[in-house]
Amino acid sequence: MSGFVEKPEPAQVPGLVHLHTGKVRELYQDAAGRLVMVASDRISAYDWVLPTEIPEKGRILTRLSMWWFDQLADLVPSHVISTDVPQGAPADWEGRTMVCRPLRMVPVECVARGYLTGSGLLEYHRDRTVCGLALPEGLVDGSELPAPIFTPATKAEVGEHDENVSYEEVVHRIGAETAAQLRQATLAIYTRARGIARERGIILADTKFEFGHDRDGGGLILADEVLTPDSSRFWPAELWQPGRAQPSYDKQFVRDWLTSPEAGWDRAADVPPPELPSRIVEQTRARYVEAFERLTGAPWSA
Repeated sequence: MSGFVEKPEPAQVPGLVHLHTGKVRELYQDAAGRLVMVASDRISAYDWVLPTEIPEKGRILTRLSMWWFDQLADLVPSHVISTDVPQGAPADWEGRTMVCRPLRMVPVECVARGYLTGSGLLEYHRDRTVCGLALPEGLVDGSELPAPIFTPATKAEVGEHDENVSYEEVVHRIGAETAAQLRQATLAIYTRARGIARERGIILADTKFEFGHDRDGGGLILADEVLTPDSSRFWPAELWQPGRAQPSYDKQFVRDWLTSPEAGWDRAADVPPPELPSRIVEQTRARYVEAFERLTGAPWSA
């Protein structure tokens, strides 16, 4: 068992129908059929949505996603129509809201990796592969790969694990043409974003994207959030040192605390994780803010 420690009650807004509560976002539909995505301050780790929120996290994610959508607009269109808050919505929705066109989502998590870590490192230690792709001998935690690789996964429900799959499995599930489009788009976006991040002193180790098609068919459209600390591993370039876990701007900081003796939490016992101490909350927020400011070059203000 995993999921929400305490599942939130979504706001009821006139003219909007609540569709889904995700790990971070609430999803609504308006009378015109558009989707309204609202980013909360929730944070998840190890398939649990934690009982402690990170102040302003939802606004940081939303503003950073919008910045990235602008940087990528010539590569792939996004699903965002506007960031206007619907009439009658809570005041807290300001800065957290994206009004989006509805898409037929492709049921694949599109992961790009330029460095070896996380679940990829575990598979590499076992088989010298990641998602079935053979890699050279001698790589360690944090090693830069010879070239970025596309390592897809199946999208899991809240409380379940995303499962890494081979490219051949993606072809089997969605067809060769769409699979090739996903791989090409994922690697093109990652390459662009990695270059932008590196110019700002940040290593984009890996990231994941979601794509869909609009009702008229056509090409891929970039959906959900993009290139935030929730969906990406960001490392300070000046501290990169292969062979160890890297300092990061993402929620690895929270994962590390949860598995520390101080937390006293046993992942294997299948009991809910504890509240985060205030210093962990503050330091996590500071990492999200620093990632935003280093990447965009703009000061954070709520």
